[in-house]
Order: sequence, then C-alpha cells, then structure tokens
Amino acid sequence: MKVPQIRYGKKLNYSDYIYNFFATLSGLTIFNIEFIKQLIIPPLEIAEIKKHMYELGVKTLGIVSITGFIIGLVLTMQSQPVMQRFGATDFLPAMVSISVVRELGPVITALIFAGRVSSGIGAELGSMRVTEQIDAMEVSAINPFKYLVVSRIIATTMILPLLTIYVIIIALFGGFLAIILSDSMSLQYYINSVGDALQFGDFIPGVAKTFVFGYIVGLVGAYKGYTAEGGTEGVGRASTTAVVLSSLLILIFDMILVKITLWLWPTLG
Repeated sequence: MKVPQIRYGKKLNYSDYIYNFFATLSGLTIFNIEFIKQLIIPPLEIAEIKKHMYELGVKTLGIVSITGFIIGLVLTMQSQPVMQRFGATDFLPAMVSISVVRELGPVITALIFAGRVSSGIGAELGSMRVTEQIDAMEVSAINPFKYLVVSRIIATTMILPLLTIYVIIIALFGGFLAIILSDSMSLQYYINSVGDALQFGDFIPGVAKTFVFGYIVGLVGAYKGYTAEGGTEGVGRASTTAVVLSSLLILIFDMILVKITLWLWPTLG
C-alpha cells in the first residue's frame, strides 16, 4: 500500500503546506479503502479485537470518569446562577441532562479518547514501523494490516460508545451533586426531571455519532503510525499529529452530524 509522503523540515513554504494537506487527505482515503477491503476479507482477528477493546476501555476509564464528573459539576455550577436570575431553577436538571446527552458528553469523551488512544496507537505502530517489525511480519507471511490496523480500528469504534454512555451517567451524577451543594433538591425529583426532559431521540444521535468518532480515532492513529518514517523523531511526530488530526476531524464531523441529526429529527431543533 503506497500513500503520499508528507514533507517535513524547518523551512516549508506555502506550496509544501498545500501539498501536505492534500497528501494527508489522499493518504487517509487510501488507508480507509484498504481497511474496508481487509475488513470484508475473512477471518477477523477476534482475539486481538477483544484484547484492544479491554485495554483501551480499562486504560481510559479513569480519565473519562474524572472528565465526566467535572463536566456535570461545572456545567451545573455555571448555569445555576443564570437559572436563578430568571426563576427557572426547576429546569436546571433538564438543561444539564440535554446538554450532556446531546453534545458535551459525546464530544468531550471523544476528544479525551483521541488524546489518550490515538497518540498511543500512533506511537505503538510507529515504533513497529521504524524498527522494521512490520516488514518482518510481511516476510513471515502474516498480514500486518489486518492484525495491527483492522483490529485496532474496530476496537476503538466499538468501545467509544460504551465509554460515552458511562460518561453521561457520571456527568448527570456530578450535576446532581452540584445542585444539592447549594440547593435542597431530592434525588427522586432530579431523576424525574431528567427523565421527563430526555427523549429517545436525544440518546440515539448523541451515542450513534460516537461510532464515527471512534472510527476516526482508530483510523487516524493507525494511519499515522503505520506510515511513520524517520526513526524515533518520526514516531514522536506520528503520535503528535495523530492527536491533532483526529481531534480536528472529530469537531468537523460533529458539526456535520449535528446538521444531519436536525434534518432527520426536526423536533430536536
């Protein structure tokens, strides 16, 4: 598989930046097509997929737990004075729950996941590339793309929605804690308010788009690592650019998916 090489150096002109942009775009497209081809050719590395799902989920659980709790806590603390000003404190649980479920939970979890996982995949595969371990697998008649890339992309695609649901629950608990610290609201009333505010259509778009975000994280991390070059410096570059590119693509695709969601579910607007 041949992908366009990115130009690096201390003195890059505008034409180099333009070339790098289109080289990255075309490289990701070629890499994505190769992934789809390898995905439909049996067998899949089920054991590797399970291993990566477990590792990525467990290693990310701590940081997303803290992130989710802070999201709910801070959002509630910031919104409470404004709601009190308009005498709408009773609507605070509904506002927090809708914000977390529709947008904050999925997007922030995906960005944290990208920073933790995409860089790790880029560094791991990059190290294997520059030390010629991937070349050795090819010589040994092992398909390195299916073993190293396909399994990781499937794992990230499947594990991020589960982490997002977990973060949403933790964020809602953080919101409740922020409310009871300054207001006397019972847990039952909070749960009833959240249940009345949320609809089935709020969960499906919010969680469904995290499949896309997980796919982006795995694809970009694997692409940057699998095509790394330049020794240890190239490994570091692959890890860093994987985080930047995957985070940028997550925000871009979130904007697109929100527009599609509002088109499919006009009642959410």
